Amino acid sequence: MMLQQNENVSIWGEDEPNTKVSVLGSWGKELSTITDSRGSWRIKIPTPSAGLNHDITIKGSSVKKIKNVSIGDVWLCSGQSNMKFSLKGNINQAVIGSNEAILNAENKNIRLFKVAETLSLTPENDVAGEWEQATPASVATFGATCYFFGKKLNDVLDSPVGLILSAYGASSAEAWTPNEVLSTLGFTPLESDIRKVRPQTTPTALYNAMIHPFIGYTIKGFTWYQGENNRPRASQYTELFSAMIHSWRNKWKQGSLPFYFAQLAPYGNNKDIDGALLRETQLQTMLNVENTGMVSLMDSGMCNFIHPPYKKVVGDRLAYWALAKNYNYNAIAYSGPILDTFETLDNKMSIKFKYADYGLTSFGKKLTGFSIAGKDKVFHPAEVKIEKNKSVTVWAKKVKKPVAVRYGFENCPVATLYNTEGLPATSFRTDNWAE
Repeated sequence: MMLQQNENVSIWGEDEPNTKVSVLGSWGKELSTITDSRGSWRIKIPTPSAGLNHDITIKGSSVKKIKNVSIGDVWLCSGQSNMKFSLKGNINQAVIGSNEAILNAENKNIRLFKVAETLSLTPENDVAGEWEQATPASVATFGATCYFFGKKLNDVLDSPVGLILSAYGASSAEAWTPNEVLSTLGFTPLESDIRKVRPQTTPTALYNAMIHPFIGYTIKGFTWYQGENNRPRASQYTELFSAMIHSWRNKWKQGSLPFYFAQLAPYGNNKDIDGALLRETQLQTMLNVENTGMVSLMDSGMCNFIHPPYKKVVGDRLAYWALAKNYNYNAIAYSGPILDTFETLDNKMSIKFKYADYGLTSFGKKLTGFSIAGKDKVFHPAEVKIEKNKSVTVWAKKVKKPVAVRYGFENCPVATLYNTEGLPATSFRTDNWAE
């Protein structure tokens, strides 16, 4: 197993009521407690810095010994199918680079825990799953995004990493949110039964079954890849997602734990803009909720395929956030360009960006995906020029007095704008007009 380093971590379980239970880690001193009237017990023990080959001895009415315990950083990965999507892929669905990644997966410094998919109408205290060492066999069926995230951390830090994968395909954010939080937001609260159709959208049912059992298990932070199921309800997502993040942090009682998430990749037809609207709400979450980070995947989608094969891109970019924000790798870029300010200059508009310290680039390709409109709210394809002050100038001959610019604001846009470190700009709009 893997325990979080340099923390007071909880070890807990059940025994006979009113029984002395002691816990001894091979690195420290023995600590003890007395079980309550139901037989439950919990002990916090201090952990050392990262290392391998520890063991834990638990003495109560019997003795149990957990061997091969690693100490390092534990991250919990959650979301829907793009987080769950295994490294070996699915039938006729690939992950780029999977064969080589599986071949070279043997690593005693990476530990994996995959939670079995399940639902519950009441908060559970246990899950089905077990810790495994990273091997070709274990990583092949593990979530690719989560694995690549942990692999990047381990490669850079040369320190043990534990990954808990708790994800369910086609799930909604409501299903991962505690019932009391949904009630205060005005969302549909806990239902009387698990839904027969798409049960993984039952409000709070996944939180109860697949998140609640881990509360108290000390971790380093969260990664998240979800949103596809909430596209039809994009207007609600910022409030819902933000509340879910806060609720998980409150449950863990470890302060504002890092929460890094993947923005929706381009997908679907461009008859409507529900995907763009969802990406916009995800961006607003990052801008308004502390200690969160979002990776743009504008260059990593497929219009006719909801499970794009670029999982290493997602995992690596999530790791950039963690490395920069939690491990002091301050020299790296970790976000693509994000709209900062805009202004109208004669018949053109100037757009400035954050997260573009060394400016912007299209890597020699024509800048496309920009549109511009006047007060009539009719958007026209725009010409674009990259300037030296981390800005672009946008104009169109048909728009004499522009008031709004959009970039990639459709379901399946093509990324053309990047910072010089190669991270793509997220889609954006300067207006707040109805669709």
